[in-house]
Amino acid sequence: MAEILITGASDGLGRALAYDLAEAGHRLILHGRDPTRLAEVAERTGGEPVRADLSSLAEVRALADTVRERHDRLDVLVNNAGVGFGSPGGGRELSKDGYELRFAVNYLAPYLLTRLLLPLLRRSAPARVVNVASAGQAPVDLDDLMMERGYHGVEAYRRAKLALIADTFTLASELDPAEVTVNCLHPASLMPTTMVREARTGTMDPLEHGLRATRRLVDDPALAGVTGRYYDRVREGRALAQAYDPEFRQRLRERTEELLRRAGQPGTRDDLA
Repeated sequence: MAEILITGASDGLGRALAYDLAEAGHRLILHGRDPTRLAEVAERTGGEPVRADLSSLAEVRALADTVRERHDRLDVLVNNAGVGFGSPGGGRELSKDGYELRFAVNYLAPYLLTRLLLPLLRRSAPARVVNVASAGQAPVDLDDLMMERGYHGVEAYRRAKLALIADTFTLASELDPAEVTVNCLHPASLMPTTMVREARTGTMDPLEHGLRATRRLVDDPALAGVTGRYYDRVREGRALAQAYDPEFRQRLRERTEELLRRAGQPGTRDDLA
């Protein structure tokens, strides 16, 4: 029986994953932003609800602090929460810290949360980090991370997911896979979730496809010790080339740490120690 934190557990894929894992007997820590929906999932699963708005890096840190204070172990972290394309024709939005919203929630939040929880994950070895990414990826412009030029919601989403995949590879290379593995996946395409309905793109894959692919990374014994991989549903895939570029990944890390400090968050190097 594992202790598992799921972000974005109050809706869509996160909620389906919570229900599935609860039926298997796992103990759940459930993050969500909407208190009513979060309470409903917690009641059905017996999980512990923790509310936080991941568009605020201070609330990301508070979420990590709450988990560390209440728990002496964490076997799996599922970074699932995200912001989709937005409504068609929607304009550029900013996070609580003044950063482009999709980059902030889909990349900066899991980057910070994962590193803050690494000591707890290491103490629970062997532990896993699962980053829910996307096959929709676009090259990141390090000179315009906030997309102040030529903004488009779909492009913003894809850039943020590419950054998340690149960081998956970076963090996996820094950790002993016997302690913590870090993998990412494209769970399925355009599942019937709130963010997809908001984008009005229509749906393609049923939620069950995404659930099956994500659940596999959470607790499949065959993936013990497997790290630094990108999966397209249930098969290993190939992300956009930029994600494998060591120079890009180093520069992305430096810019990310700079953005965290600018938002009043200490650098995360000490959290890896």
